[in-house]
Amino acid sequence: MRPGFSWTFVLCAALFAGSSCAQTTPKAALLVLSKQDHTLAIVDPATLGVVARIPVGDDPHEVIASSDGSTAYVSNYGFGAFHTLAVIDLIGQKRLPSIDLGALRGPHGLTFVHGKVWFTAEAAKAIGSYNPATAQIDWIMGTGQNRTHMLYVFPDARRILTTNVNSGTVTVLDRFDTSGGVPAPGAPPLPGLPAGAILPPGGDWQLTVIPVGVRDEGFDVSPDGRQAWVANAGDGTVSIIDLAAKKVTATLPANVLGANRLKFTPDGKLALITAGSALVILDAGTHREVKRLANVHGSGGIQVQPDGARAYVSCSGENYVAVIDLKTLEMVGRIDAGGNPDGLAWAVRQ
Repeated sequence: MRPGFSWTFVLCAALFAGSSCAQTTPKAALLVLSKQDHTLAIVDPATLGVVARIPVGDDPHEVIASSDGSTAYVSNYGFGAFHTLAVIDLIGQKRLPSIDLGALRGPHGLTFVHGKVWFTAEAAKAIGSYNPATAQIDWIMGTGQNRTHMLYVFPDARRILTTNVNSGTVTVLDRFDTSGGVPAPGAPPLPGLPAGAILPPGGDWQLTVIPVGVRDEGFDVSPDGRQAWVANAGDGTVSIIDLAAKKVTATLPANVLGANRLKFTPDGKLALITAGSALVILDAGTHREVKRLANVHGSGGIQVQPDGARAYVSCSGENYVAVIDLKTLEMVGRIDAGGNPDGLAWAVRQ
């Protein structure tokens, strides 16, 4: 064997072409979807290097990690052409059998709450939940709205919000509990139902539809749970919803035409919006623009580290993920995680 020759290198080239060889998934990892390459990249936030790339199927748009950080779920969207969630073993860095959603076509928005994967099904105008423990879809609720797209589920899973892009609305779903098929003692009756009405075992849901701006898509709920901020791509505004009153209380002329995603910092002080030509940062208290980063052409996902130190912004058209220092509010790095990056998630192994 000639000096310096490495069979390890040959094995890497053969098995892991285009990615790093046998690098361990870090305890805290950034997950990045490439819509062009149809892959999920596992990124070490300490080095900004890609440690693995795993195939995820056609048209991946959003990604979420399980609470224990061991598994990722990816929505294969296709504007309703597809109906699967890809499943990734983040520790073994391999793809597992996909979840077939059947008639729930066009899965997009994802979150992981109460041990379940919650998803929107845009073409079916519905929201559903999948229980990995039973390998079953255990709940479906129609919205009656067009392009039910992004999703937020409160930690107790008793309230859900979703944006409906083509309807220009937000749907708020509130769960009412029952005991033995009747309303729990002291619980208010559902609007429009007589007192003592029989409800399904496990509870029923009240849906409130709130008109917002044109082509609302990206949104987030403030860390205190009191407000939802909704970015309206069609008219460049941000609608602020009082979640107790279930109504829009302010519309900000934020000049964010083409807005795709909106994300609060963990302390609730700032709201970051990807608006295509720039990353726009608003002060959540004063509602004023703090900064507009014209060099960050964010047109995809936003993810903020749990410690609030950095944000990551998918710049899909330029094929990189921008790294933003949230103290200086400047771009301090780039991540090459594949062509046309979009959905981002944070995975912490327990």
